[in-house]
Amino acid sequence: MSRYEPATIEPKWQKAWDEAETFKARRTGDKPKYYVLEMFPYPSGRIHIGHVRNYTMGDVIARYKLSTGHNVLHPMGFDAFGMPAENAAMASNGHPKDWTYNNIDTMVEQMKPLGFGLDWTRKFATCDPEYYGQQQALFIDFLEQGLVYRKNAIVNWDPVDMTVLANEQVVDGKGWRSGAEVERRELTQWFFKISDMAGELLDAIDELEDWPAKVKLMQANWIGRSRGLEFAWDLSNPVHGIEKIDVYTTRPDTLMGASFLGVSPDHPLVKKLEKDNPELAAAVSEMRKGGTTEEALEKAEKLGFDTGLTVKHPLDPSWEIPVWVANFILMDYGTGAIFACPAHDQRDLDFCRKYDLPVIDTFVALDDPQPVKDAAFVPPKTEKVKWIDHFAGLDEATGQEAVDATIDWMEAKELGKGVEKFRLRDWGLSRQRYWGCPIPVVHCDTCGVVPEKKENLPVELPYDVSFDTPGNPLDRHPTWRDCACPSCGKPAKRETDTMDTFVDSSWYYARFTAPHAKTPTDLDEAAYWMNVDQYIGGIEHAILHLLYSRFFARAMIKTGHLPDSAKEPFNALFTQGMVTHAIYEMVDVSAQGVEGSGPEADKEFEEYKKSLPIVRQKYLYPEDVIEFTDPVVPKEKRAVLRTLAEKAGVSDGDAIQLNDFWLKEDEQGRFIRIVPSAKMSKSKNNVVDPQAIIATYGADTARWFVLSDSPPERDVEWTASGAEAAYRHLSRVYRIAAEIAASDAPETKEDAALLKETHKAIHDVTMGVESFGFNAAIARLYAFTNALSKSRAGKDTKTFAAKTLAHLMAPMTPHLSEEIWQLLGGEGLIANAHWPKADETMLVDDTVTLPIQVNGKRRGEITVPRDMPKEEVEKLALAHEAVVRVLDGAQPKKLIVVPGRIVNVVV
Repeated sequence: MSRYEPATIEPKWQKAWDEAETFKARRTGDKPKYYVLEMFPYPSGRIHIGHVRNYTMGDVIARYKLSTGHNVLHPMGFDAFGMPAENAAMASNGHPKDWTYNNIDTMVEQMKPLGFGLDWTRKFATCDPEYYGQQQALFIDFLEQGLVYRKNAIVNWDPVDMTVLANEQVVDGKGWRSGAEVERRELTQWFFKISDMAGELLDAIDELEDWPAKVKLMQANWIGRSRGLEFAWDLSNPVHGIEKIDVYTTRPDTLMGASFLGVSPDHPLVKKLEKDNPELAAAVSEMRKGGTTEEALEKAEKLGFDTGLTVKHPLDPSWEIPVWVANFILMDYGTGAIFACPAHDQRDLDFCRKYDLPVIDTFVALDDPQPVKDAAFVPPKTEKVKWIDHFAGLDEATGQEAVDATIDWMEAKELGKGVEKFRLRDWGLSRQRYWGCPIPVVHCDTCGVVPEKKENLPVELPYDVSFDTPGNPLDRHPTWRDCACPSCGKPAKRETDTMDTFVDSSWYYARFTAPHAKTPTDLDEAAYWMNVDQYIGGIEHAILHLLYSRFFARAMIKTGHLPDSAKEPFNALFTQGMVTHAIYEMVDVSAQGVEGSGPEADKEFEEYKKSLPIVRQKYLYPEDVIEFTDPVVPKEKRAVLRTLAEKAGVSDGDAIQLNDFWLKEDEQGRFIRIVPSAKMSKSKNNVVDPQAIIATYGADTARWFVLSDSPPERDVEWTASGAEAAYRHLSRVYRIAAEIAASDAPETKEDAALLKETHKAIHDVTMGVESFGFNAAIARLYAFTNALSKSRAGKDTKTFAAKTLAHLMAPMTPHLSEEIWQLLGGEGLIANAHWPKADETMLVDDTVTLPIQVNGKRRGEITVPRDMPKEEVEKLALAHEAVVRVLDGAQPKKLIVVPGRIVNVVV
């Protein structure tokens, strides 16, 4: 080719890789293994440039490790169950299965032209019966080991999606997908016993050395270990056979500030009381409408009901306090009951102020001993406070010292016991949806709940279902639910709940090691490929997916599906930033009839614009707007648009830039409100389609740009100008290589300089790739390209340098690199060529530049051979023009040479 033509070279090299099975994972020889994995996508139908960045990062690592002599596993699959498919089916009168598999085909077609070095032979979707059948086998094994159980529980109910949500799926009190206000319901649910591993999961976080500190902190906070006191309050008058209420508290030191004893609306005592008390029943019914997360309870209006009961204070039986039902108390944390100390807990204080209950200080600040008014005094446990008549004899002490002393005192008096609890609760996995993995159990009137036999797996979803009626179609299917009991053979009913989709993604990393095995894993293959050496994905999965995956790995070890070494499945985790793009929101204003300039036109315009409606009409695609500075826009209309922008009430600040744009297809003046660097969203039309980029610039340009403009952990904004600049650079690289291939320049004295620059580039780019500093590696490649372009070295040296440049670029721009490699006579595929190694002797500069300071002020510098003797350096420094001028014939008081760094002259 005479010029760079991505449309020609990229399909050619993709075909070559496929034919050679370059990226098929193999266990060959005694090579070390390397497993790199990106969090697999949901098949929504199209990928966007954010996916390209994520998968390109993994591809760079995979290609690099392949060239450094590793057996590489780099697979791809699809997280394919979930409500979006059902919603799409209902909207289109179609079927979730058809929608999902059509989208998977589309996304694969989009991904392959990007040249990712993936082992496509291992591809699967979590909705494949072969996959979820093995997931059902895991469930049965977990059930046998006591890792799964069934119970009645208060759950988060999404009234729109009509399904249960895990606490982690409730955001601001709303369903994470539907946005509906979540309700509390009591349902019989299946649970994973993740709480049994809470301590182990928490303690092991410190061992995750190559995980981001932010992710580890988020997991630690979510698991939430606490030590507190568990003790009983005797009811003044026992009721319904209940004589006492057990309480758990993390601040037993505030016991003398008790104002009331609060119980959850779902407490066993309340359930007995409400049967005989319609007023209480109505009140708790209202309290149960909110979500069950701590966040939801914090934000909800405080609601309470006085039961009329009282309890005796454990330290003074003559002191009785009332028992209230409170909507902010959860049944499944602690004991479902608390004693409220409003002076030192804001939630309790808000409740007490609303219901006119007493507020009693138990300690005060040392520097400001004022009683609590509208804000609770809640110092950190490490801060010293002054205690007011503390029963354990404390005077001045920190909160933690007081907690420990109180627990010891209460245990010594046999009034309670210190216990450790965790914020983490068991994982409810039941979902009342069709498009998910069926839970493989049967309900038999004779045998009870019975697991399906493994030889009958998978329990497949029926295809002939209807979504005309809200709710779970499996409940309405005429035949699917009916089956024979696996134990006694009598007629029975299948479980119609399906599994939370986070189950599907909690073990896929293990399945990739043997995706066609007849058991969940092939233990030998898992022992070889596990753990995942490098995992890449978004910070939004820090709690849900990553915590569940860590639990699943331990559960799979316990059931014999993973080796002990896979307890922490991801050795290293990298959380990438997003690719953002401006949002273009069109404000529909007409500039028609206002032309020209001058006082008259201005006056006319002032009158005219008062009548203009400002209507935000729609979001525009980036390709539909061009910069306002385009010369086709008349000057008069530019002035009009600026004034109309002011009328629209949009100005600089608040993350909104004021910019003027012009529509390509419209002669009317339009104002575009631009939100810069916004997360890509299909609803805002600011998603960049990789196929359009590939058609214009090629896949390598897209890959190069998403890696080059920002550190990979930060967001990067996609711009048309940035893509154009990346394309121009790659075109230049190809042109330089073509010129070298066609030249016959003899060797020159500049060969040594280019060789040195080449080995420095090898070293720096290698360090950049290994440290995830892709943008730094690319910056070094830009500099190396400039050095190669300017060099007057001979053909052999320049050919070596250009082939090295192609090799160093190969993980980022694999197609262009293969083309240059072939052009310059490289053997075989560059993807299989061994990564270049820097010559350490070439990394040391022969000379060094030393700054010269006179009395602490820089006066100049000298460049000297690195091994020049100190005495010679002193002579050169004293002969420097600036030093001679300052000394003016005198001798320096001191002359200090720090080898390789600086020369200090003291006058």
